[in-house]
Formats: sequence, structure tokens, C-alpha cells
Amino acid sequence: MQAAATVTQAGSDDPVVERQRQAAERLGLDVYFRDGAAGGEAAPEVVVIPEGGYWMGSRASEHQARSFEQPRHEVRVDQPFAMTRGAIRRREYFAFVEASGHRRPRPYSWNDPELPMYNVSARDAEAYAEWLSEITGARYRLPTEAEWEYAARAGTDTMFCFGDRIRRQEVNCAGGIHCTRGLFLCGLGKPVAVGSLPPNPWGLYEMHGNVQEFTQDHWSDHYPAGPRRAAEAHRSADARNSRLRAVRGGSWFDPPGACRSASRTPRQANEFDLNLGFRLVREIGETV
Repeated sequence: MQAAATVTQAGSDDPVVERQRQAAERLGLDVYFRDGAAGGEAAPEVVVIPEGGYWMGSRASEHQARSFEQPRHEVRVDQPFAMTRGAIRRREYFAFVEASGHRRPRPYSWNDPELPMYNVSARDAEAYAEWLSEITGARYRLPTEAEWEYAARAGTDTMFCFGDRIRRQEVNCAGGIHCTRGLFLCGLGKPVAVGSLPPNPWGLYEMHGNVQEFTQDHWSDHYPAGPRRAAEAHRSADARNSRLRAVRGGSWFDPPGACRSASRTPRQANEFDLNLGFRLVREIGETV
């Protein structure tokens, strides 16, 4: 496994951050790293996410909690993994398009190369992950729902990694209850460049808001009872649900309740939209 070092995280008094640092050190990696060039563009920067566990899903008392975010259940993260620090950017995705001849996304007026890639489907995201894996020699893929929520929470158990209320400066959403402004439709009405907003404790940008993000899980109308492993994606035998993917994080178009750590919604696997993007897991690690 080859990885070019970029940033080494210093020691921290925060036990959640210290656990991340120790996982990276044990693996011989920096907390933040890249795998090298990909189609003339630097591979996306990734961050080490340590092994551990958490309670997945929402409490019934959470604002806009829905039945399909329950029951809360224990999830075990058996080994560390890495995740792209932000959603895949337009410049990163277009390097893939130019190098592979993959279909070009439907154009729109938002052309900043640092914006998250939008107007791409889950199938497009998987094609990009396969190409990036081939180019770098590492394995990239969409995260499972359980991996995504674990990474978003980063050791927190509140509605957002920032707490139970958010500020406009922290989350790019449409505004409303549980934003300190408390105003509906007070958002920007468009995405912001990846890395514009404060990261969560593990260094991940825009896990709440900006663009919804695909996971590899088929949709399910409720969670299974009992513990499960984070790396195991849900596969549905129901033909309707197997055509749907669970997406996470909410977007610039959504109210704060849709941007909670536990919030989830179904989208078609072949669907594309202006508020729909993705980030990737980069596999690493050892079983513990």
C-alpha cells in the first residue's frame, strides 16, 4: 500500500481525536493522506477513521425523527477505514470523465471546480470509485450507511456533530427549526465549495448539508434489531427497495432536520440531481 503523506495530526486532549491518531500511527499512516495522481488530478485527500462502535439511528424525541431511522441499534466498526474528507469535487470527477470516456454529467450553471460533484447517480459514483481504485492501486467504494453515520458522528451522540442546534456558518441547508437563525429558506440556495465549512472532530467536511450523499445500501423501511457490523451493506430482496439507495447528510435544499447525523432518505440508484453527490471510503486496516 503506497500513500503519500500530507498532514500529521498532533497529539490531542480529545479522546476521540486521540483514538484516530493512534489508529493511523498503528497503521503507519498519517491521519490525512493521498494515494497520488489520478488522471492528471491529485487523488482525493482521505482521513483515517478509527475502529470502535456507536448507536446508529435517531431517538424518537429528535426533531423530524422518522420511523425508518429506528430502532436505534449497536454497530461495531471492526477495523479502521479512510474516507474522503469532503464530497468528491467537480475537478476530481471530471479527471475521471476525461480519462475514461464515462458519460458527462448534465451541465448546469454552477461550474466552480471546487464544488461537490452533482448530477451524478450511484452508478456514476461506483464507476468513479472503480476507476480511482484501478489508477491508485487502493480500493475505493461508496460507504455503507453505518460507516457514513459513524464517520459523521465522530464520537458525538447529538443530532449534529456540532450539537443539537446548528449555526448557518456550520451547515449549508435551507434553514428552519434547530438552526440558531430559526428562519425557513434562509440558506444560500446552492452548494458551497468542498471544505468551506468547519470539519467535524475527525476532520470531515460538510457531513451535514451541502449535498446529499449516496451510500451503497439498498433502502430499508426500518433497521434490523440487534447489533451489526459497519462494513456490511444492506441488500434487499424486495425489488422496489433494491432499486433505491439510502442517501445521507441532507443538502442545501433541505431543512436542518434532514441534515441530522441519523437522517436518511431513499433515492433511485440511477437518479441524479442538483443536491445529490457522494464521498468515498478508501479501505485500509486490520481486524481488531
